[in-house]
Amino acid sequence: MTDFFKDIPEIRYAGPEATSDFAFRHYDPAETLGGKTLAEHLRFSVAYWHSFAWEGGDPFGGPTFERPWFGEGMDRAKMKADAAFEMFRILGQPFFCFHDVDVRPEGGNFAESLANLEEITDYFGPKMEETGTRLLWGTANMFSHRRWMSGAATNPDPDVYAYAAATVKSCMDATHKLGGANYVLWGGREGYETLLNTDLKREREQAGRFLAAVVDYKKKIGFEGAILVEPKPQEPSKHQYDYDVGTVYGFLKEFGLEGEVQMNIEQGHAILAGHSFEHELAMAGAFGILGSIDMNRNDYQSGWDTDQFPNNVLEVALAYYEVLKAGGFSSGGTNFDAKLRRQSLDPEDLILAHVGGMDVCAAGFKAAWAMLEDGGLEEARAARYAGYDSSDVLGQDLGTLFDRVLAQDINPKPRSGRQERLENLVNRFL
Repeated sequence: MTDFFKDIPEIRYAGPEATSDFAFRHYDPAETLGGKTLAEHLRFSVAYWHSFAWEGGDPFGGPTFERPWFGEGMDRAKMKADAAFEMFRILGQPFFCFHDVDVRPEGGNFAESLANLEEITDYFGPKMEETGTRLLWGTANMFSHRRWMSGAATNPDPDVYAYAAATVKSCMDATHKLGGANYVLWGGREGYETLLNTDLKREREQAGRFLAAVVDYKKKIGFEGAILVEPKPQEPSKHQYDYDVGTVYGFLKEFGLEGEVQMNIEQGHAILAGHSFEHELAMAGAFGILGSIDMNRNDYQSGWDTDQFPNNVLEVALAYYEVLKAGGFSSGGTNFDAKLRRQSLDPEDLILAHVGGMDVCAAGFKAAWAMLEDGGLEEARAARYAGYDSSDVLGQDLGTLFDRVLAQDINPKPRSGRQERLENLVNRFL
């Protein structure tokens, strides 16, 4: 282990009245709801890329973080892993997630990068055994390197498509070897900057063929985890083909993959698509494809994905309410796809950001659980549509309904949606 987190104690549950920064106030991993512990319900995960690979830069300034593991070479990659698993131990984190480039240095060619990935995968194994921290999901970064500037699966160059396929295979192999619970694909460059040089139909077909190949390979190697697609509307591409949950579901239906692929849904991406987090989760639940979530928040005064740690219990409660309605997590979990602010330089900041996020999520989850147990929201929802339970209007054609309205002089009067009453009901549980 390193001494990066020297003198920082292991974080324990101390209750709502705790005054120490280094304690959980709401997250008691052993607390049970419905026969499962909070740890089993929430399945918290640390994002390797933000916590250990991000250097603190922004579009207007360079890195602000100085971490001892920054730099090239496998020695630095292993030092990074030492620090990561030390943090997992301090927080009691059950899971982590990574991209290939987060954990291994880039080689001079694919073979060298593959050897580096395999070496760090072997290095992770004993650390996972020692800490008990498991892999929630692995993925491939196919958006940062200049080779991906025109996409990966949707690239106009077939050599790039082949390189992307080889990259995903290597990352799926690493995920499988480490016992990962899922594998995620996020198409950051699977979109376009201008239609002047883009064949939309061809690129979408390439993406469909690529995803089908991923599903085929999952079955070939016996990977039992879920394949997840993570939607986002833009940034870095002007327009991305995985715009939101509804768009992705239409894509899955088009290529016959709706029974094979689920969603990893991020709060920040939902906001960029013009939706709320709970909207995207409700859509995925309705389609039966809710797999996992990336928990963060956006700055509503900024027009980009700021990836801040969650701090709004109401937003989190409404999100987990939809997760619970969909049956909760099976292979998925709550991954903190969130990064420190570039002025937050200290090791303690990295620990406490996660402590705060875990507490907010626990408070929100318990509120969501209480709301669902109470049943008031679902009763009000059922009552609003109760007329359809005794009506045959959905089974009749337009002519029959036309005749009925004339014959019965149907003249419906508007009924209140009672939104404020329901908002007040939610606030009882916060």
